[in-house]
Amino acid sequence: MECDGMDALPDGVVQTILSQLSNARDVAACSGVSRCWRDCVPFLPALYFPRSAFDAAGGADDAIGRMVEAAARLEELVIYCPFSSARLPRWLAMRSASLRVLELRVDSAADKAAAAASGAGSAHLDCIGVVSTLQELRLWGLTMTRAPSWGQMQRLRVLEIVGAHLEDLAVSGAVHACPNLTDLALLGCECAGAVSFTLPLLERCRLDFVGSGSCALTLTAPQVESLEVQGFNWIVLQGGDRLKRLTIAKNTGSVYSVGIERLPVLEQLSLRGVQWSWGAVSYLLQCAAEVRHLVMKVEFCGDFDTLQPFPEVDLVEFFNTHPKLRRFEIHGAMFAALCQKNSLKNVGHIYIMLFSCNLLYYLPMLIVSLTLQLDSRFSISSLEEVLITVRSPLNAEQKLITLESLVCCSPRLLSMVIRISQMKNCHEASDEFFEEICKFAHVNKGRVRIE
Repeated sequence: MECDGMDALPDGVVQTILSQLSNARDVAACSGVSRCWRDCVPFLPALYFPRSAFDAAGGADDAIGRMVEAAARLEELVIYCPFSSARLPRWLAMRSASLRVLELRVDSAADKAAAAASGAGSAHLDCIGVVSTLQELRLWGLTMTRAPSWGQMQRLRVLEIVGAHLEDLAVSGAVHACPNLTDLALLGCECAGAVSFTLPLLERCRLDFVGSGSCALTLTAPQVESLEVQGFNWIVLQGGDRLKRLTIAKNTGSVYSVGIERLPVLEQLSLRGVQWSWGAVSYLLQCAAEVRHLVMKVEFCGDFDTLQPFPEVDLVEFFNTHPKLRRFEIHGAMFAALCQKNSLKNVGHIYIMLFSCNLLYYLPMLIVSLTLQLDSRFSISSLEEVLITVRSPLNAEQKLITLESLVCCSPRLLSMVIRISQMKNCHEASDEFFEEICKFAHVNKGRVRIE
């Protein structure tokens, strides 16, 4: 009888194909086909148990245990389905010599209730320290009230904790147990207090803390190249010599201070939030003289609970101190501050006069003469893309002057996007301002557009 399909393949080829399976349902289905296929299970490098892996929750623990025990060469274990944390130590002990990647969703309601009742906190995670070969660890939905007893996980390079409730001392202790991390991510975590990390090999870091409490961060990471921080009021970074991408955001509350020694190779800087201390903003702008992509989206400045407008920022001085800036995104109130102290107002006034006298036809011929009136030393030589969000018609003339200054003084400008956001259109000034912006976009068609 002729064989077809996988029956015609050598056992070694079949083993290689089936070893690429990871989903628990697929593994279980293939194991029931034949003994040959079932014999491939010990060679599986990865097992993935999705949220809906089992129809009945009661049988999940036994099934997970059987599969983990059968996969003798298991390197990656991902469990999203509900499971009993009491079984976890045995599963990890069985594969402690081979496991490299571990990802657990520990948000079982029963386990959380039991931990809260006993006061054990994150004690059920202490068994992770048994896997000394672990290189990547990802945990979802846990509660960590004390530092886990992991010992020193010297080989761990990636640590991610998502959607967790953390005590400040507990998370500091957990990170301290992983001294050789290159990637650290604490995302959507509820935490308040002061956290301190010292990670000499860290390259990429994402910290997203939520909650209304005050939070302070001290990070010592001389090798860090990418840092994203959300939810901290006070930030201290020791070692920014290699930092290329920096994002600091605070959706609620205020950023009071940022302490960074220097940022000599910073390429991308993003400042976001409702309220920042102007001292923190200006200090970062001074440190980021070499920045190429700058995002400034902050609503107010001021210390503590006092909301204040931004002080005036001179346009010429701003761009002279950031000569390599290529992409610039500025929002609302911060754009208004940049418009208040524009050293190029004479050029802008001539431009406004052309609008009012309907002499835009002569604008191309006057560009050269207008440019000659500028400070010959000033040119935004690197700027290529600008995105400006305008939210108010107040000081409309100054804003139009600034827009025209950016176009006239940026020989490499490819695109300027003017985003009109939440502007009240019931006032006559709003209609007039929007009409002037439309005229400006029409004159500079091809480079300027409105959203």
